[in-house]
Amino acid sequence: MQWFNGMMNVILAAGENGAESADAGSGAWLERAFYGNELWRFGLLLLVILTTLVAGRIVRFLIERAAKQMQARRTPQLMDLFLKSVARPASLAILAGGVYFARLTMKFALTDGAEGFSRGIYDFWGQLSSALAAVSVAYLLYKLVDIVEYYLMRLAAKSSSGLGTMLVPALRKGIRIFIVVVAALFIADNIFGQDVGTILAAAGIGGLAFALAAQDTVANLFGSVAIFADRPFDVGERIKVNGYDGPVESVGLRSTRIRTLEGHQVSVPNSKIVNEMLENIGRRKYIRRLANISITYDTPPDKVEKAVQIIKDILADVPEINVDPELPPRVFFNDFADYYLNILVLYWFQPPDYWEFQACSEKINMAIMRAYEAEGIEFAFPTQTLYVNKEGQ
Repeated sequence: MQWFNGMMNVILAAGENGAESADAGSGAWLERAFYGNELWRFGLLLLVILTTLVAGRIVRFLIERAAKQMQARRTPQLMDLFLKSVARPASLAILAGGVYFARLTMKFALTDGAEGFSRGIYDFWGQLSSALAAVSVAYLLYKLVDIVEYYLMRLAAKSSSGLGTMLVPALRKGIRIFIVVVAALFIADNIFGQDVGTILAAAGIGGLAFALAAQDTVANLFGSVAIFADRPFDVGERIKVNGYDGPVESVGLRSTRIRTLEGHQVSVPNSKIVNEMLENIGRRKYIRRLANISITYDTPPDKVEKAVQIIKDILADVPEINVDPELPPRVFFNDFADYYLNILVLYWFQPPDYWEFQACSEKINMAIMRAYEAEGIEFAFPTQTLYVNKEGQ
């Protein structure tokens, strides 16, 4: 309010003495003082700030254009990313310099009897320019993390495991949070002179209260750490957990996203994943098939033996189920069921591709049907025989 009243007094005085000012020339009006500073100093202050803002925008435009030109010429990616990271922090650094040099246009009451703004405004002005400079440096480091992420993603893409592609974004977020926290503590301690110990103590108490109120979030965070450390699955692998079955799309700090076989995307909290039984279908070495072939009860023993041998011969000619010598196909006449004689068929298909497994099973089924038809062996189906006892017979 005092500032507003002073400004209004200056304006009113300028209006009342317009004639006198006209005789003295326009320079006399600009020499009128406000808080010990002539009006022309405020105009110069505004000019410096505007010039700084324009210069910052020009520098940012030139750097970003150079980055685009390099990208168009397919120059090394490192320089392109570096220029993109530098553009905005450079504009902010120019603004910090402009704020600092703008202070030189004003007068401050730094000694006894001097006119101008108070020493407190002078000190705060310097702190503000220093804080902007520190923020520009922190912002530069914050943006340079993109370069680190780019090369880490390239290294992760070369590895056979897809978990690295999940870990890199989390690592990027962690580094950026660290930069922000360190920059905030540096500015508070070294520029504004705040007691960092008190701030950390208060943050510790607040953090404890926050942790108690957000136990599930903290549990999910530790769950993500456990997933990254234990690596029970990789991105793209099919898993079955908590009743959901499908390939893993991504792993975040809070949840893991699974694309179910129905096509839906499900976010499962990481705490649930580390505490539940997890079945990694994507890491199976083979696909096992257990089938029961039923033939009719009136099949004679020699044809039962023939039926078993036919299946053995068919399976022996399928290379995908004879890869591992420790897991050969198994065929047994193993049961007298209610209405059929049962032949147990068991084999292991490799490699564990689900659709190739289905195609192979179809080929085996068709071969069995044709061979049984040629030998006159009938498949059983549910039947019931009724014996009627007529009276007197």
